Amino acid sequence: MLPSDRYQKQLLFADWDAAAQQKLQDSTVLLCGCGALGTVIAETLVRAGVGTLRIVDRDFVELSNLQRQVLFDEADIESQFPKAIAATEKLRKINSSVTIEPHVADIDHTNIAQFAEGVDLILDGTDNFEIRFLINDYSLESNIPWIYGGVIGSHGQTMTIFPHETACLRCLIERVPEPGSVETCDTAGVLGPAVNVVSSLECVAAMKVLSGKRDAIEPVLTIVDVWDLSLRKMNMKTLRERGDCPACHKGERLWLDGREGSQTVILCGRNAVQVSPPAGFKMNLDELNRKLQNSATVTQNRFLLKAKLNESEHELTLFPDGRAIIKGTDDISEARTLYARYIGS
Repeated sequence: MLPSDRYQKQLLFADWDAAAQQKLQDSTVLLCGCGALGTVIAETLVRAGVGTLRIVDRDFVELSNLQRQVLFDEADIESQFPKAIAATEKLRKINSSVTIEPHVADIDHTNIAQFAEGVDLILDGTDNFEIRFLINDYSLESNIPWIYGGVIGSHGQTMTIFPHETACLRCLIERVPEPGSVETCDTAGVLGPAVNVVSSLECVAAMKVLSGKRDAIEPVLTIVDVWDLSLRKMNMKTLRERGDCPACHKGERLWLDGREGSQTVILCGRNAVQVSPPAGFKMNLDELNRKLQNSATVTQNRFLLKAKLNESEHELTLFPDGRAIIKGTDDISEARTLYARYIGS
């Protein structure tokens, strides 16, 4: 099938042409997170014909994901594949001309530069503000634009950020919200249609950026609620100039420098905690399999190891980079204790 046949309906759109399509096909995008927002973004851009999509995600597929994470199905739960791998298998079947680069990893200040090397745009498919602030820091440092997006309940928001030109995330929100100060998916849930709308808005903005049509992007924070059928646009045009953003105006890079950011993260809506070791730590899954045989029911593939503990309802999912997702608790202290007991301090 010729590219012109594949993208025929897209090329018929009045504000899109062969030159725009070629620029899209020559571009490289980093997608941070491949869950609810990320799966819709990934599928949409791959179908549109982005040249290279680099996917970084730390998690694996679970049953509760299927309500809104469109690239996954029940077979992915049986295979126990990480999300980045499961998504890549689907995406390569959708469009074999797109280069997909999956990475099973947790983005942090030690590796974001590696993952963002050579990209034209960074897209937010995450579910937490610490990674978003890290992306924001790196965007300002590298001058790579990024698109912020988030969804809770029936509402969500998105904003395109051109570093040193438009308001950045810290112009809008100076600090990571305190625990309990904002709604989460544990308290408000998430509707799939809200995810689809916000991620689609991110993709439209991405297509504009990548095709060189930046002038078509308004300097606004777009806020939608699919239940109330409302859409608002908050003008961000003068926010950067009027404010005193420590990141934009003073060069502060708290998250990129590693001064902010946690090694332990509560996973939203999962009753689970991710515990991360220091950078550079490697885990021998085969050795751990042998070690855990007497204390857990263990399953393993080449990407991860799962251990259902005999003495409790906790389940440990372990990755080669040393990370562990400990299911059955949202208590950080308890998660760290279990990590130390079964994996090592």
